[in-house]
Amino acid sequence: MAKVRFTETALRDAHQSLLATRMRTRDMIPIAEEMDKVGYFSVEAWGGATFDTCIRYLNEDPWERLRNLKSEFNNTPIQMLLRGQNLVGYKHYPDDVVEKFVEKSYENGVDIFRVFDALNDIRNMEKAIKVAKAQGAHVQGTISYTISPVHTLDDFVDLAKDLEALDCDSVAIKDMAGLITPTAAYDLVSKLKEETDLLVDLHCHCTSGMTPISYYAACQAGVDILDTAISPLSWGTSQPPTESMVAALQGTPYDTGLDLRQLTHIKEYFDDIKEKYATLLDPIAESIDADVLLYQIPGGMLSNLISQLKEQNALDRYDDVLEEMPRVRKDMGYPPLVTPTSQIVGIQAVTNVLGGERYKTVSNEVKEYMKGNYGKPPAPVDPEISKRIIGDEEVITCRPADLLEPEFDKYKSEGMEEGFVKSDEDALTYALYPPIAPKFLKGEAVEEELKAPSIADDTEIGIPTQYNVEVDGDVFEVK
Repeated sequence: MAKVRFTETALRDAHQSLLATRMRTRDMIPIAEEMDKVGYFSVEAWGGATFDTCIRYLNEDPWERLRNLKSEFNNTPIQMLLRGQNLVGYKHYPDDVVEKFVEKSYENGVDIFRVFDALNDIRNMEKAIKVAKAQGAHVQGTISYTISPVHTLDDFVDLAKDLEALDCDSVAIKDMAGLITPTAAYDLVSKLKEETDLLVDLHCHCTSGMTPISYYAACQAGVDILDTAISPLSWGTSQPPTESMVAALQGTPYDTGLDLRQLTHIKEYFDDIKEKYATLLDPIAESIDADVLLYQIPGGMLSNLISQLKEQNALDRYDDVLEEMPRVRKDMGYPPLVTPTSQIVGIQAVTNVLGGERYKTVSNEVKEYMKGNYGKPPAPVDPEISKRIIGDEEVITCRPADLLEPEFDKYKSEGMEEGFVKSDEDALTYALYPPIAPKFLKGEAVEEELKAPSIADDTEIGIPTQYNVEVDGDVFEVK
C-alpha cells in the first residue's frame, strides 16, 4: 500500500479557521524555504478568504503574496481553494472573469486547484475545472461533505464520477465541520477507490473531535492524501496536527516518511506566530465542540459567528442561533454549510433569532438563493418559506452563470481610465470586489492593526433593528 501524503494548511485554511485569515505574507516567507524541504504533497497557501482579507484588512496584494510564495516553494506544489464559479468571492462571476482568474492564478504560481461548489452543483465547477486543466494544472474536484436526509454515499460517489469525467486528477472530500465518522470515512474512501481512478484527499476540521480517528479509518480504506496543520495552528476549527499524524502513522503501512525533527523546527516558528496573533484567537474556535454534530457549523464559521454576536451585543443568544441554523438549512433544501451557503444560512439564522420573528427580515443573498441564482439545492426548498421570501418570482433552472454578461473587459477599461488598474491582475481584483478594490489599488488602504477584540458588556445586550453581519470578510447589511 502506498504511503499517505500530507497537504499542509498552515498558510491558508489553518489561519483562516483560527486567526480570522489575518496572517501576513511577511510572517509566511521566513519559514517557506524550510516548509519546502518537508516533502508535503502540497502546501495550501491561497484562495478561500485570503484574497478578500488581503485587500480588505491587510493592505496586501494577494497576487504579490502568491508570487512571493511561489519563489520560495521550488519543490512543493502550491495549492489554492477555488469556490467554483464564485472564485474567491461570495457570488457567481461571469465565465470570462472565471477564465481570466484561473489563467492568471496558474501563471502567478498556483499548481493545484481544489475546486468546489457549495451545493455540489457540478455546473458551477465545470468552467473553472476545464480552464485549469487547459493550463496544465492539477485539478482536484471536490465533494462538499455533509449529513442530511437527502445526502447519500451513492450521491457522493456519483459526483466523484462526474468530476472524473471532467478529467480531474484527484477528488477531495471536504468535511468543513468535522462531521465524517470513522465508518463513513472508510466507506466513502473505499467506494471512491473502487469506482474511480482518482487520487483521494480527505480534508476535515477537528471541531467535533472525531477527525484523527476518521483519518486513520480513511488510511485503512486507501486514502492517498490527508490535510493537516502544523500543531500551533491545529485542532479546534482547524485540521489535525501534522506532527501527531506523522507519528501516528509511523511503522504502519501508511507511514508518511516525513521527518519529525524537521517538522519541530517549523512548529517552533509557528509557536511565535501564534503568540503574535493571540488576540485573534477565540477559546471556542480553539476547542472541541461536539455540538457541531447537531448544528453542522463549519470550522471557519464558528469564530465569525461569535464575533458577530459580540458586535451586536447579543452573545447570550449564541445557543439560540446554533439551534436555528439546522431549521434554516432544512427550509433551504439542506445545502452543505460551506462558503457562501454557510454565510447565507448563518446570517438568516442570526436575523431570525435577533429579530424575534422567522424570515421577517431576509438578506438579498437569501432571496437570490431562493430564486436559484446560486445553483440547484440538494432538495426542494420549503414552498411556504419560498413564497414568503420571493412571492411569485420565477425560479431559474439553468446554470446561473449562463445568465451573466461578460464583465472582465468592462472592469479593466474602467479601472484603467480611473488610473488604478495597471494589469490583468488588478482588473480581476476590481472585478471580484468592486466596492473595496479601488481604495486598495489606489494605495489608500491602511493595514489593520492587531488588537484585542472588544467584548460586549452584559448590561448592553439588546435586540438591534439593523445588523451589519460580516462573515469571512464579506459584510452584509440587514435592516
